[in-house]
Amino acid sequence: MSKKIYFKTFGCRTNLYDSQVMKSALQGYEITENEAEADVVVINSCTVTNGADSNVRNYISKLEKSSAPKIYLTGCGAHTKGEQLLKEGRVAGVFGQSEKQKINKLLEKPEGFYEIGDLKFVDDSVVGEFIGKSRAFIKIQEGCNFRCSYCIIPYVRGDARSLDESKIIEQITRLAANGFGEFILTGTNLGSYGVDTKSSLAKLLKKISYVRGVRRIRLGSIEPIQVTDEFKELLDEPWLEKHLHIALQHTSPKMLKLMNRRNVYKQDKELFEYLRNKGFAIGTDFITGHPGESEELWQEAMRNAQELPLTHLHAFTYSKRDGTPSAIMKPEIDGKTAKKRLHEIEALVKEKNYAFRKEQKVPLQVLIESQKDGFYIGYDQFFNQIRVKSAMDLVGNWLEIEDYEVKEEFNYANFEV
Repeated sequence: MSKKIYFKTFGCRTNLYDSQVMKSALQGYEITENEAEADVVVINSCTVTNGADSNVRNYISKLEKSSAPKIYLTGCGAHTKGEQLLKEGRVAGVFGQSEKQKINKLLEKPEGFYEIGDLKFVDDSVVGEFIGKSRAFIKIQEGCNFRCSYCIIPYVRGDARSLDESKIIEQITRLAANGFGEFILTGTNLGSYGVDTKSSLAKLLKKISYVRGVRRIRLGSIEPIQVTDEFKELLDEPWLEKHLHIALQHTSPKMLKLMNRRNVYKQDKELFEYLRNKGFAIGTDFITGHPGESEELWQEAMRNAQELPLTHLHAFTYSKRDGTPSAIMKPEIDGKTAKKRLHEIEALVKEKNYAFRKEQKVPLQVLIESQKDGFYIGYDQFFNQIRVKSAMDLVGNWLEIEDYEVKEEFNYANFEV
């Protein structure tokens, strides 16, 4: 009998994609979704904060107490904590992102290993299917040229570099032929695609849209300065999801400078209002409790956030990441205050999302992704969740829904042919 292997993925969509690459390359193992029955566990780790490192360590501890499978570590945490975990005998091997296509050879090694690879590699993987998914993640670039003061990622993912355009199109063509209609583009700094190849994200999007079977293209996080005039020309295209996630991280000008961010609040506001007038839902990232975030600056940030037409939010409290400029900044903000501010910004955007959904007058274009608790669950073109009651099996289907109820947490509909 073949050994069973379980992949535990922490962190971002890029890691989700990398896990899929490893699954596709794997031979001689049975992939299981039940970690308790696994003989081997591959941890695709995140190291964005000290807390992320702790999560990986805690997960390893949990495995050690249970079935004690053979554990391998990859992902960003391999660069920061992998060598120590190997020395402690807590993992059987460590490998970097550039080595993931060698997974079969690595798992066959009889002794422990540390093969971190390099941070200049360009991924040429082509994934022809996604196990258990109705939509496909497509990685289009690696690395980041930004140096935000709180972020370690450029040091573990390298500088920005674009994946080969022909490989991206080949992968999407293959997946579309296998029935996938929605594609989520991802990367470390998505909007920097093409900076090293005399191309651009907008040019790539146009070429993807020509692939037969592509119904909707969704983007991961992009920076405000990456919404160029060329990109704006695509905003009316029917295949572009009517939701953009544009990373701000803060709305106080002084805090943006402390964070070494490239965006300027006044320009952010103008951009967001432009997108709202184009009918877009708009999400953002936000950090609360970064060193230097005084009560005065927080109140300014909340006033500015109130002015923005936000509908979605990925917010988190600041967590020190050793090796970054922010880690030694003063004054530090206590965790209780940071969490209180987190809840404030979350409550504000939740209200804004509810108001946005109540104002919608257009039919919802929904891809049903899963079934849970008697409902079929999917997301519309504005990246809002809808729960659908139906006697039919709807998973993987596209629905156009005109009659639905707007609830505080999500939209709801009954669907019968």
